[in-house]
Amino acid sequence: MPWSWQKNRPERAKAAKPPEEPLTRSALIWLLAALVLAAAPHASELPIWLSVLFATVAGWRGFIALRGKSLPPRWLLLLLALLAGAGVLIDYRTLFGRDAGVALMVAMTACKLLETRVLRDGVVLVFLGYLLVMSNLLYSQEIPMVVYLFAAVLVMLAAQTLIHRPHAGLRGVAPLRLAGMMVLQAIPVMLILFVLFPRISGPLWGLPKDAYKGRTGLSDEMMPGTVSELVRSDAVAFRARFASATPPPNQRYWRGPVLWRFDGRRWTRHEELPAKIPATFVPEGVAVDYSVILEPSNRRWLFALDLPARLPPRTGITASFQLLRDQPVNEVYRYEMRSYPNYRTGELTAAERFRGLQLPARGDPRARALAAQWRERMTRPEDRVGAALALFREQVFYYTLTPPLLGADSVDDFLFRTRQGFCEHYASAFVFLMRAAGVPARVVTGYQGGEANDLGGYFIVRQSDAHAWAEVWLAERGWARVDPTAAVAPGRVRDGLYAALADPGLLPFLARRGGRGEYEWLRQLALSWDALNNSWNEWVLAYGPDRQKEFLSGLGFGPVDWAEMTVAMTVALGGFGLLVVGWRWRRRGTRDPVARAWQRFCVRLARRGLARGLHEGPLDFTERVAASRPELAASVREIGRLYAALRYGPTGSPADVRQLQWRVGRFRVRTPR
Repeated sequence: MPWSWQKNRPERAKAAKPPEEPLTRSALIWLLAALVLAAAPHASELPIWLSVLFATVAGWRGFIALRGKSLPPRWLLLLLALLAGAGVLIDYRTLFGRDAGVALMVAMTACKLLETRVLRDGVVLVFLGYLLVMSNLLYSQEIPMVVYLFAAVLVMLAAQTLIHRPHAGLRGVAPLRLAGMMVLQAIPVMLILFVLFPRISGPLWGLPKDAYKGRTGLSDEMMPGTVSELVRSDAVAFRARFASATPPPNQRYWRGPVLWRFDGRRWTRHEELPAKIPATFVPEGVAVDYSVILEPSNRRWLFALDLPARLPPRTGITASFQLLRDQPVNEVYRYEMRSYPNYRTGELTAAERFRGLQLPARGDPRARALAAQWRERMTRPEDRVGAALALFREQVFYYTLTPPLLGADSVDDFLFRTRQGFCEHYASAFVFLMRAAGVPARVVTGYQGGEANDLGGYFIVRQSDAHAWAEVWLAERGWARVDPTAAVAPGRVRDGLYAALADPGLLPFLARRGGRGEYEWLRQLALSWDALNNSWNEWVLAYGPDRQKEFLSGLGFGPVDWAEMTVAMTVALGGFGLLVVGWRWRRRGTRDPVARAWQRFCVRLARRGLARGLHEGPLDFTERVAASRPELAASVREIGRLYAALRYGPTGSPADVRQLQWRVGRFRVRTPR
């Protein structure tokens, strides 16, 4: 039949698949240590059950390796993977995003450990370990975390070395030493890529939807208690470095959200579209130039001194002089600013007048009646402003972080009953009185003051410096800043919050900068650490496109674009590669430690005119040197004996190699007199 030849065709023998090489015990132990180091920082972010699961599995796998036990069956591994995945889904309601993604990766790494047998499995775990290391940077990029992750990478690299070189005889700390050498060789490449690789706008490590959740900072609304709660934190809001003369404390008002709407208890923003050019105002006097390094806040607003005259890239300014970025600040962000402490603003629009006089339809009758009296008696708005400040200055008001609760008529309750409050109480009451008196007014929130760090040459503005003040519109000046808190507690503006409180113990430690107690050395240590952190933020975390162009321009490159930086990066990497190749070429014949030590010995003698002849063996050569230079006889004979024994003898111990290297390292040839 036509197909009979196929029927009788002999079957092709299938090639036997070679058995995969098992993972060595030492490689597995190093790998377990590296994975534990990589996963440990995640414990504070993961569910407790997942941290316990990972630790249990890692300990179980180590026990199996040390005792030579069998791995669990596949059905148990599958069940564990399904339960872990279901647990992550139940806890996070999703399998996507930063937190859920990291949790799922930790769970799958634990499951992979229980099926790791061969070298291929070890390679997969190594790459999972590197992902775990990098994912820690989604939560923190502070210096201690980076140092810790560097150590984790070293251990991971040591494990990777043992996986790829299972028969190299690396014992003890030798894998770690080899990993360290590899990292040192990679540092120049890292620096070239960091400096020259074209930077992108936006956060490098943050995810758009869920990065930096729960950051503290100023809100876009204010009610009694909001700012006073914020000042209990000594977290850094931003740092500022002045290129010109430092303005005095009464000019260090860092402008943030501007609040227009009031419902009787709460102040909120009026949505305004930012413009690409500064809002209309007439600068007076000398400008102040400075740079700001802003901590992540997940907010769009930036902070600037009154009034900003130059806008950073990708920012705009509203008609209320609030500086806004085109996207939330989800990374350390550095920007350059210029402001004019003295200024006059433009005309008041009809919409601004309406918003600046808006009050609830009812409530706070006593405050309204008092403001009506001022309006009847005083024709000039400046006099009504002075009357309100005199009220705070002459009556008994107290500045405190723990005021009593206010009733339904919050302004009346504060002005005529409690008379105890923080900056938000005074700013809110003042603006209410001004609007009731017919003077357009608004609340401005931000920060006031800051602490000078002389070691770093910059100012630290903490959350404890959060402040609220008022602005009123006067015909001759436009919008003018008025701080009613300064009428009650002038020390708040002059010396900071510490000087204004009767009980500074309510503040966090780093915010108590007014005294010089027994722990002042600790404060100075904290300032030194902050200076180091600021350098890290400025040159590493905030090294974005603008900072990169500024740095390269300072090196004399001039304006550069991404194409030029790519070419420069390629040339630099190529040049470094040629240097490495040249160095390896020169050392091509000296990989053997015995040969390398003997070559060093011969080179040192040749520099003193005692070159070894091509016909001379090591013992003949050392005898000739000993005869011509008797003071070197003992050393050269011992070095020659050790080399001959190691090179031509039947065996050579590592101790003899180390002895030869030690003697050659100490050998010196002095020029005879």
